Amino acid sequence: MASTKAQLIAQPAPNSFCLSGDLTLATVPEVWPTIPNSEWANTRIDAREVQQCDGAGAALLFELIQRGAQIEHLPAQSKRLLTALTPEQPLITSSPKKHVNLIAQLGRQTKGMISEFQRQISFLGAIAQAMLDTLRQPKTFRWRDFLQQCELVGANAVPIVALISILLGVILAFQSAIPMRQFGAELYVANLLGLSLVRELGPLITAILLAGRTGAAFAAEIGTMKVNEEVNALVTLGFDPMQFLVLPRLMAGVLMAPLLTLFAEAIGLFGGALVMKGFGIPLSTFWNQVNTQVDLVDFSTGLAKAAIFGFIVASVGCMRGLNTGNGASAVGAATTQAVVQTLVLLVVADGLFAVVAYHMGW
Repeated sequence: MASTKAQLIAQPAPNSFCLSGDLTLATVPEVWPTIPNSEWANTRIDAREVQQCDGAGAALLFELIQRGAQIEHLPAQSKRLLTALTPEQPLITSSPKKHVNLIAQLGRQTKGMISEFQRQISFLGAIAQAMLDTLRQPKTFRWRDFLQQCELVGANAVPIVALISILLGVILAFQSAIPMRQFGAELYVANLLGLSLVRELGPLITAILLAGRTGAAFAAEIGTMKVNEEVNALVTLGFDPMQFLVLPRLMAGVLMAPLLTLFAEAIGLFGGALVMKGFGIPLSTFWNQVNTQVDLVDFSTGLAKAAIFGFIVASVGCMRGLNTGNGASAVGAATTQAVVQTLVLLVVADGLFAVVAYHMGW
């Protein structure tokens, strides 16, 4: 038997409609789009011409009643279906969002920042305590884990550091040589390249690469262990997570960052030297110019900066991993926070280095 088309037609009387036809799954979709576009409060709907009604039809009637309409003269069979849905009870709606004024929001953010600062200070104190305990008992240091982390942090990062460094050297040499050639001063590109790579760009670029590669890996690895309750298992078995997880990674970061910086500086200068050879400057002349510009203080400052950058990358990654919350998305959030916070701290530390070097005359 074919279904009769459902119709909801307005009547001459104000706020009056006539509902007719079959209210079934096959016919209700044609009527449903008209409901959200009209005002149904205090509207009377005559449903005496409804022939069949199933669950979809009952849902349509329920929606009309929830919007304030009054269904009249509904056939008994359809009325039983509708009564089972208790349309007179309002749907559970979410409570409106509580308004928080600006001062309260500022207070909450300040409280969160203070709590975060306290966590960071506590973490640094725990690192200092773990290092002191290791110095008292060197046999407790996990050398195998340390060497493994050195391989992961240092040796495995050599290809990406080499690629970025040689491109950086080539770009800097090209961008500097073209304008300086107008004044016949392209020879001094070697001075510019040597000083900028050794003092600033070498440590900073290497640290940024480590932040995206090593810091994120530390946060994800330790965060996954935290979510899987492996960190709690270590504590239960009597192992200190700071000595077991953090200290080998921290020492590997502090040691590998200067070595990678040395490698990046050498590769960057090599790339610049190749570019300057195209401008008619021999390699020996290029290296002599670099030697006359870069002294031991510049070299030492760059390595010290790289070691501190390595400490920042490793410590922030480990701290975010240990502070990972619960749930599947917690590891991703911890990794993102580790990378963002590390980049911010690297820029701040680099700025402080520049101010100190300026006032100290380095």
